[in-house]
Amino acid sequence: MAKYVYTFGNGKADGKADMKNLLGGKGANLAEMNLIGVPVPPGFTITTEVCTIYNQQGHDAAVNAIKKEVEAAVAQIEELTGTSFGSKDNPCLVSVRSGARVSMPGMMDTVLNLGLNDLAVQGIGKKSGNEWFAWDSYRRFVQMYGDVVLGMKPESKEDIDPFEAIMEDLKEEKGIELDTDFSISDLKLLVIRFKEAVLKVTGKSFPDDPWEQLWGAVSAVFDSWMTSRAIYYRKINGIPEEWGTAVNVQAMVFGNMGNSSATGVAFTRDAGTGEDIFNGEYLINAQGEDVVAGTRTPQQISLEGSKRWAELASVSEEERKNNYPSLEETMPALYKELMEVQEKLENHYKDMQDLEFTIQDGKLWLLQTRNGKRTGAAMVKIAVDMLEQGMIDEKTALMRIEANKLDELLHPVFDTEALKSTHVLAKGLPASPGAATGQIVFFADEASTYENSILVRIETSPEDLEGMNIARGILTARGGMTSHAAVVARGMGKCCVSGAGSVKIDYKTRVMTIGDQKFKEGDWISLNGSTGEVYEGKVQTMNPDLGGDFGKVMDWASNFTRMSVRTNADTPNDAQVARNFGAQGIGLCRTEHMFFEGERIKAMREMILSSTIEGREKALAKLLPYQREDFEGIFEAMAGYGVTVRLLDPPLHEFVPHQQATQKELAKEMGISLEAVKSKISDLEEFNPMLGHRGCRLGITYPEITAMQARAIIEAALNLKAKGIDARPEIMVPLVGTVAELKNQADVIRGTIEKVFEERGDKIDYLLGTMIEIPRAALTADHVAAEADFFSFGTNDLTQMTLGYSRDDAGKFLPDYLDRGILKQDPFQVLDQTGVGQLVQMGVEKGRSVKPKLKVGICGEHGGEPSSVEFCDGVGLDYVSCSPYRVPIARVAAAQANIKHS
Repeated sequence: MAKYVYTFGNGKADGKADMKNLLGGKGANLAEMNLIGVPVPPGFTITTEVCTIYNQQGHDAAVNAIKKEVEAAVAQIEELTGTSFGSKDNPCLVSVRSGARVSMPGMMDTVLNLGLNDLAVQGIGKKSGNEWFAWDSYRRFVQMYGDVVLGMKPESKEDIDPFEAIMEDLKEEKGIELDTDFSISDLKLLVIRFKEAVLKVTGKSFPDDPWEQLWGAVSAVFDSWMTSRAIYYRKINGIPEEWGTAVNVQAMVFGNMGNSSATGVAFTRDAGTGEDIFNGEYLINAQGEDVVAGTRTPQQISLEGSKRWAELASVSEEERKNNYPSLEETMPALYKELMEVQEKLENHYKDMQDLEFTIQDGKLWLLQTRNGKRTGAAMVKIAVDMLEQGMIDEKTALMRIEANKLDELLHPVFDTEALKSTHVLAKGLPASPGAATGQIVFFADEASTYENSILVRIETSPEDLEGMNIARGILTARGGMTSHAAVVARGMGKCCVSGAGSVKIDYKTRVMTIGDQKFKEGDWISLNGSTGEVYEGKVQTMNPDLGGDFGKVMDWASNFTRMSVRTNADTPNDAQVARNFGAQGIGLCRTEHMFFEGERIKAMREMILSSTIEGREKALAKLLPYQREDFEGIFEAMAGYGVTVRLLDPPLHEFVPHQQATQKELAKEMGISLEAVKSKISDLEEFNPMLGHRGCRLGITYPEITAMQARAIIEAALNLKAKGIDARPEIMVPLVGTVAELKNQADVIRGTIEKVFEERGDKIDYLLGTMIEIPRAALTADHVAAEADFFSFGTNDLTQMTLGYSRDDAGKFLPDYLDRGILKQDPFQVLDQTGVGQLVQMGVEKGRSVKPKLKVGICGEHGGEPSSVEFCDGVGLDYVSCSPYRVPIARVAAAQANIKHS
């Protein structure tokens, strides 16, 4: 019989750390912490397989599959805690939490204090001798269960949480500010008002039976896997829907039992910068959600962290010590124990850990540990430091780098000179580094209103995820370094300033007030996520200084890679940028981009409008020096490496004017009638230009174009050779579908090159190959290879033709395909390995069956996407080519692929 429930507690566990696929990350780590002697409240994990049963077969099937195992596991918690589930005198209370196999902070649901009812709350009060704690726990439970399980949400986005509204009203009645100021009678009144609100909104009474509560909470956690926010989080992080979530049920420990109790979140290293310093936040007399919700200002765990916070928040040392002391100062013995535990966990997992802990009446309990989400900069620093500290080896350090997150390090930062003249509006906490300038929006679903937006919130919630992802930066009035906004922003690599206390936000009027200044929706502000400063207006940016650690990661990549990385570059500047990032050549230089400037476009149009070969050759002679000069610059920038130049590819109608005024001007310059110009332009129009007169078809119709380009390439290379510069031209014929097309163009190219060699009395090595972007070319690659020195897979067009999707029009239906699971990923962003990939693999194998040393690469957008790069390494490509700023990502991905494949 299948096992669906795994227990842990008292130093024993059914599971362990390597069972994340089954138990989720949280469940596997709770089991592991038990096994290594970390104090963890007892509990059990319902496996991810049950989530699949729940989603496919429904609630009843899932409950029937696990009912007996859950009842036995609850009995074990009762035995280990000496309590009884459902008892009115000695009740067993539990938490119910989600736990996917990879961390999804804040995306799914949690219920605390489950098992309380009107009788059990009295038993807890008597047992603890603390009636205030008992009723505070009960009002929290009704509030959380009402929200998570019963669906009590704000009526509109301008409204606050309905339970918070009830609490705010009571605070106003009683003239108090903090939750901790409520009296016992206030808390009793809140429970009554909460339950009345539940009955009014849902039409159902709040459940008193603990077993009904438990099954409701377990179902709510499974349901939360399919909420829009969880789906969106999975989409942006590439997490498959079929993984599902586990459910963790654990005996409650309480941080709200008075001043000897506390709760907190901590990181073994700084998740924003990577600094090797234990840091985090805690609250005395609180429960876990208080720390991340930002409703109370959390305090720092360490004395060093507290002093740093005070400096950022402009709080004096005396005020800090009296009002915001660190855990190290208020509970020194427990701080020492927590320090020892965090060190033990980091040494055990050999990675930065994100911990949740509770102190109940002077005893420390760990509720969670996981590999912490971190920014790109922190990711690099932590990997480098752990290698240098001897904790991990170089291969492990490289595999720790999430290739796509390197992109964060390449984003602009604020110009230091520009900052000198900025007006600082407010200061908060530097929750997630970076620079962001944008227009204010107050609601996450309106983040796309402006091209560059800054999401301004009192505090963020999981529902805000999509808007947080769209916005350039996030500003919150409440919350600390471990708030929802801070943790999610760091995971996204998004600039965030949290807890800017001087910022007042009115959602109803859509106004932000700072001091005596008011800012409306659409006003520009800038955020400095590295200092916590908020600036008025736009602030100029500059390119970042990448620093030595980035270089070390690139060195690791060089040590482990097999496949080289080239760049797609059409200008010497782009080539130089890519070379500085470590590109070893150009995989795609598009010549058509060179024809659109000034005199060039005139000559190009003259060539197109000519009705004779002589006329076209005369116009092409004007273009020749421009082309030659362009190639010289690019070859020089990439000296010593191969440069693949693609011959003219787009249809000619893209170069002609479509406005009458420009057409008149062109007719005048050429000395022909406007009607003749219009007639020629009309002739060039096509029903389906992508499959029309373009690529090698142009060269076959107009061989003089191919001849001019071949001459320009070789003359440029010979000119550099004369200067002692090592130019390595590779001429690529586009859009070949048959070997006859390639042979036709190859004859023109080779014939032209031989003429140039004869004229110059000198020679240079060159390669002549083709772009494989038509399925037929891949299917007949053994024939095509007979005429080619290299293949380069143009996976943009190959994807269009294989799937039959126009890239320009696919936006109309692809989102639906992705939402409905018809496609797992956008095939224009992530290579379709089973379809297009099969053609690539076939092309490589067939081509090399004829020429074993045939050089093969890829030059589509997929060349900088890590999973596509891994596929390319697996099928034996020699290189991938991508845009200049994707080169570092591709280099790391290529090295990681080689490690996996070897």
